[in-house]
Amino acid sequence: MSASPGPDGTPAHVAIIMDGNGRWATARGLPRSAGHRQGVEALRRTVRAAAEQGLRVLTLYSFSTENWSRPQAEVRFLLELLRRFIRTDVAELHQANVRVMIIGGRDGLETGLRAMFEEAEALTRGNTGLKLVIAFNYGSRQEIARAVQALAARVAEGLLAPAAITPELISGELDTAGLADPDLLIRTGGEQRISNFLLWQCAYTEFVFLPEYWPEFDGQSLARAIGIFRGRDRRFGGLKAQTA
Repeated sequence: MSASPGPDGTPAHVAIIMDGNGRWATARGLPRSAGHRQGVEALRRTVRAAAEQGLRVLTLYSFSTENWSRPQAEVRFLLELLRRFIRTDVAELHQANVRVMIIGGRDGLETGLRAMFEEAEALTRGNTGLKLVIAFNYGSRQEIARAVQALAARVAEGLLAPAAITPELISGELDTAGLADPDLLIRTGGEQRISNFLLWQCAYTEFVFLPEYWPEFDGQSLARAIGIFRGRDRRFGGLKAQTA
């Protein structure tokens, strides 16, 4: 389930699909790589704003399982940007009491990249401030399949009865186990779909689709999306109590 928003209606967990880097660059006659560079700056601004605005969890869709099909030069560039971010920013995030978590499949990733992920998570594991969840090589259908496979293995071993499988057990096998579901999902760039991102976790999430491209996103953009969220009537399938 989602965590309870704060007393002022601020969502506890915000997830963002960071879309539009390439289109931002193309609109300015720049190479797509320029858009990705500016996207990293937007990421930094957003992490700072999330902490300042009282979020407890910020989940960012950085690289999907489908992104591997992009031109190899672009994939290499994106991976190098990620490495630079981890090398240069994780120490600062640690000083700011941010906990870094990385979700997504790690099988098949190069050893050096997996080691960087593990080091970033180990360094910040004890931090108690904002949880920054980076979804890399992530696809929600693949994540759900891994969870089902894990439960099926327990059934095959006689450790679990099929009838005992509950939504809570499935949630516990997902990459996001232990995290509350997102209250709010934001997608930039004008598209209105969630692209295989947190399908299970977003069962009762509020969606806000913004027209600005990700490189343009900042603290004001985040605050505007949160303002829209505060205006939503969330009933989770039920009805609010009627007043006399």
